[in-house]
This record gives sequence, structure tokens and C-alpha cells, in this order.
Amino acid sequence: MIIKIDFNSDEAIYMQLRNQIIMGIAQDEIKDGESLPSVRQLADELGVNMHTVNKAYALLREDGYLKLDRRKGAVVCISLDSRPRHLEMMNLNMRMMVAEAVCKQISPEEMHQIISDMFKEFGEFRDDGGRQ
Repeated sequence: MIIKIDFNSDEAIYMQLRNQIIMGIAQDEIKDGESLPSVRQLADELGVNMHTVNKAYALLREDGYLKLDRRKGAVVCISLDSRPRHLEMMNLNMRMMVAEAVCKQISPEEMHQIISDMFKEFGEFRDDGGRQ
């Protein structure tokens, strides 16, 4: 997976890093159980401070995407324990998106199409939770 940081973006670098790792997991570019580069290694590759990478990894761990192993480092480990909290956060975020859609006269059908297209982009899931 190639991570690209936009140093001119208003979005914090640690959030760009966090979001790109989640996108990589969703697109199956980063697999469950795969080790990520060490904090030092990734910081050197990206040309950012180690604390920036450490903060991104800490958020990913808190959100149930990574576990930190003393021997293996940061390992992708998708935990569903935080699922109820994520559903609540998504509800809040999507509430704002729907409010913006209403203001811009975007129909429910258009919103459904956008969401359907995104799920197709990331790969749809079977009833047992696996990817199709």
C-alpha cells in the first residue's frame, strides 16, 4: 500500500495516515494479521515526525483496527468490540451528511446510489461477514 501525505491539506497528517490505512484495509490492500511498518520506519518513509505516526497508530488501536505486539509491532487486527460505538459515530456523521444533502437538494435515491457505489468499491460483504 502506498501512503501519500498532503502537507498542504487542512487535515492533520496523523488523520490522513489513519484514514489511508483504514481505506487500505477496506480495499483489501492491507490484510487482517499483516504487520505495518514500525513507527520509526514509516515516519522516515513519509518524512514526518515519529510522534505523528505514533498518534495515528494509537487511534487505529483505540478504534479496533490494530493491535500492538512487542515482537511484531503494529498488526492489523479488526476488532468488532467497538462496533456499537462506531455505529453511533457513523449515525452522527451521516446525520450531518444528510443535512447537507437536504440543503443541496440531493435526493434519497442519489444518496443511496452513492453509498451503494462505495460499498461496491470496497467489496460487498456476505451475511457471514466475509467478503464476496
